[in-house]
Amino acid sequence: MSIQAIDKRYSELATSCCCLSCGGAAGHAAPRPGETCLDLGSGRGTDALRLAEAVGPGGRVIGLDAAEGMLRVARETARRLGIENAEFVRGELERLPLPDGTVDLVVSNCTLNHAADKRAVWREVARVLKPGGRFVVSDVLAMAPVPAAYAQDPEAVAECWAGAVTEAEYRAQLSAAGFAGIEVLEQSAPYPKGAIEVSSWTIRGVKPSATPAPEENA
Repeated sequence: MSIQAIDKRYSELATSCCCLSCGGAAGHAAPRPGETCLDLGSGRGTDALRLAEAVGPGGRVIGLDAAEGMLRVARETARRLGIENAEFVRGELERLPLPDGTVDLVVSNCTLNHAADKRAVWREVARVLKPGGRFVVSDVLAMAPVPAAYAQDPEAVAECWAGAVTEAEYRAQLSAAGFAGIEVLEQSAPYPKGAIEVSSWTIRGVKPSATPAPEENA
């Protein structure tokens, strides 16, 4: 899924009142004072700004999004509210613009399904997390493998369903990236979305304090 396609779709939605989430990742994240948090697909900045308040002036929150329109809204909201410990940057999920081992907590809400190379995304999440760091992610699962005709359709992927993978594949991605302690915090009953049936779930996992390198070709 190209960053240009995501930029176009979500910049157009930046000032709408529609809900763009699929779960409550930020509500389960339990950020601690002084932590550094990364919000992948930060959108209008709602979750990132909540995290910034929770971590306090000694902490830091980075919101990453592909849509310039969303970033503009998030930056303006932070400025208007006087929140100085949150920043919003444009970037790609498969190439996070952060150094190794610098983040305590990664959150994301209905974003990772957009990525073309999801295993690369999870390797990047593992790379930027500190040993013992954690993630809380809400995302969409496909109840069966998505037909190739839809999985390769940029518009269908941008609509948060055609890029979904099955639970088995999702768990394989997490395992390949070296995460442990995977816990399902909430999961919906299956429901129709686009041309398929999906479920929304929120999961938590930990980067072990000592872990082998993620599998490159798993």
